[in-house]
Amino acid sequence: MRPHHPYDHHWRERKRRKLELAWRRDWRWRARHHWHQGWHHQRAHFKHSLGARLIAVFLVLALVGSAILWGAMGHPYGLLWAVPALLLVTGCAFGAIRHMVRPLHALAVGAEAFGRGEFGHRVPVIHEDEIGDLALRFNQMAADIQAMLDGKRALLLAISHELRSPLTRARLHAELVGEGASRDALLGELAQMRDLITALLESERLGLGHRALQLGDCDLVALAREQAQPGVTLHIEPDLPVLQLDRLRVQLLLRNLVQNALRHNDAARGAVRLGLVRDGAGVRLSVRDFGPGVPPESLPHLGQPFYRPDAARTRVDGGVGLGLCLCRLVAEAHGSRLELRNAEPGFEAAVRFT
Repeated sequence: MRPHHPYDHHWRERKRRKLELAWRRDWRWRARHHWHQGWHHQRAHFKHSLGARLIAVFLVLALVGSAILWGAMGHPYGLLWAVPALLLVTGCAFGAIRHMVRPLHALAVGAEAFGRGEFGHRVPVIHEDEIGDLALRFNQMAADIQAMLDGKRALLLAISHELRSPLTRARLHAELVGEGASRDALLGELAQMRDLITALLESERLGLGHRALQLGDCDLVALAREQAQPGVTLHIEPDLPVLQLDRLRVQLLLRNLVQNALRHNDAARGAVRLGLVRDGAGVRLSVRDFGPGVPPESLPHLGQPFYRPDAARTRVDGGVGLGLCLCRLVAEAHGSRLELRNAEPGFEAAVRFT
């Protein structure tokens, strides 16, 4: 074993000090570099910050205003030119601030569009500041919600399509069962399931709005006369215009409204009234019954999927709760809305087509 040289300890200590000094220099360099990066980032952020620009406007306003007042103090007619100058500077500052906050109006318009379900709307990014960052987040939120709704719609359509085949096979097997109450009840349940699946598919298609429609000449008078039956009276104005509508969807709306009215009508008070009257350049379609009406607290919820005012109703008595929902979707797809109100006595549903 080699004996330790007297200078070995001195050499190791010197090497350790050099390494420690190099590490300290490297650490200081990294800290200085990190600080410079942070400073440049903060300076760039402050440069595009809305608050920084507002501060700059107020500083300029204060300095220019002070200079104008200082100059006016030593002049015999200083107020004659100082006041207009101050008003001019204030007007310029107001215009600058208004330009800075102008994107807030675009955000308000975008929020209203999102509230109506128009998630394809995008808020323009005008400035690279806090408001611009908020606009980007608004747009990303709208895109995420739209993707989620599209996925839900695609899943529901796929499930509904897949249920049709086994439902058809079940109906064929049920028809082979011998005559009796059980067979009739089974066929009735299968018919309700078929109607439910059809309504779900139609509601999802109508969720696309105007794009789901197949527009063409639509004679509302002819469609209304198709609904003529015992218990329904027609009130139709003459010379009504032929409108560009989706005939099959309007027929669905009419059928659902009339069936709903017949279900709740009190025949002792009168027959269901189906009316068509001119309303400006369009036609107002209304269906009224003389039943008990709807509780006032339930009116805002009518037209929602699977909602029934009377929670105790069964599907046999009150349907599945999709009839008015489909009517609302048909009206909205045509750029209108379904108006529901208590007619006292009775209940009225109306749509204005143009």
